[in-house]
Amino acid sequence: PARTASPASPTATVPSAPPGVTSRFARYVALGDSYTAAPGVPGRQSQDGCMRSDGNYPHLLAAALGVRRLVDVSCSGAATADVRRPQLPGLAPQLDAVTRDTDLVTIGLGGNDLDLFGRLISGCLRRDASGAAGSPCTDTLGPTIPTALAQIERHVADVVTAVRAAAPGARVVLVGYPQIVPASGGCEQMPFAPGDRAFVRQVNRGLAEAVRRAAATVRATYVDLWAASADHDMCAADPWINGLTAQGAAPFHPFAAEQAAAARLIEAKLR
Repeated sequence: PARTASPASPTATVPSAPPGVTSRFARYVALGDSYTAAPGVPGRQSQDGCMRSDGNYPHLLAAALGVRRLVDVSCSGAATADVRRPQLPGLAPQLDAVTRDTDLVTIGLGGNDLDLFGRLISGCLRRDASGAAGSPCTDTLGPTIPTALAQIERHVADVVTAVRAAAPGARVVLVGYPQIVPASGGCEQMPFAPGDRAFVRQVNRGLAEAVRRAAATVRATYVDLWAASADHDMCAADPWINGLTAQGAAPFHPFAAEQAAAARLIEAKLR
């Protein structure tokens, strides 16, 4: 369980750089949704409605790099539109955190656009998944997915453009999505009808590809969590993604191990 402490603030003081590390970055801003905020991951939890843990990858990365100032405005439920609008009462648009002196920005967004994640969860979950007949989710949502992914790709690219306008000298990193469901088969943690499992996997991979293509379009650094998370889906022996349980992470969200892996991958790209 998360330890009891003061709320995690969007602006954080991070530990000193590890011995022998000279920081290249003075001000790091993290934009993102729940796969960046990491709800339920042990650590101090924000009390602004964003369910942000200070055990998430922005905090781990900032500590590893010795960043002088971290501004983590990632928020569970965020869509790319929340870069420019208040997502919740009292919250500023995420882009407001990106100032001209910002020299590093990570972006982990896209999955909530067009309610993609929400429609998958609400439309595909089944109480008795193993015995569910047919492919009800595929039949209902399947025709809408190609258009949705194309739009998400454009939205993510637009976010990078907006960030660069706000901080022309910043290094911008797009962080992709990990493998949530296995390539084949299922488990009790994954309550989808057998006929829908391949479709859910297809949408999961399509989202990761949409972010990758957006990075290529705007020439941003891309961190490939899809490849790195092979054999770490929610049904794996060593899962990085939670299933139905509410321990160690919010259901269907990353565990601390995934956040640590993301931080290492981003750090490797920046070095």
